[in-house]
Amino acid sequence: MTKATPERRSGRRLPTAEELRIWRDFIETTGALSSQIASRLQTDSSLSPGDYAVLLALSEAQDRQMRSSELAAHIRWERSRLSHHLGRMERRGLIRRQECPTVPRGAEVLLTPTGAEAFRRSTVPHLRAIRELFVDALTPDQLRAAGEIAAALSTHLGTRHES
Repeated sequence: MTKATPERRSGRRLPTAEELRIWRDFIETTGALSSQIASRLQTDSSLSPGDYAVLLALSEAQDRQMRSSELAAHIRWERSRLSHHLGRMERRGLIRRQECPTVPRGAEVLLTPTGAEAFRRSTVPHLRAIRELFVDALTPDQLRAAGEIAAALSTHLGTRHES
């Protein structure tokens, strides 16, 4: 009788050396890309990627406001993380929080004119950085493949947003 390895007991195979190499390349490259995009956003607009995610969500929301729990789910953050971040954004005048009139203990987050202006000023430089650092590095076929890969991973992880 052969001895069962941890790999065999679980009924799943472990990644091969080639699969691990691809995984590391993917993680390291997406990390470097995210870091460069974040650095450009900070330099160009004094906004962090978190600031931008919140401002984008609020700019697209009805009446430029969302319940904080809805905002946390939308940008896929834990509510405590969002709460701390919103406090920093509120001190900078980018957003305002107020009690939700329809939900006890609920809070609404509103985009302020200062936040809307900061978002507006940051958008073109941010989109330009995405073009230069991501889109221009890929052929049209590679870009399509990247979209398919992202969609497959998102579906597999159950994190896919409806577009």
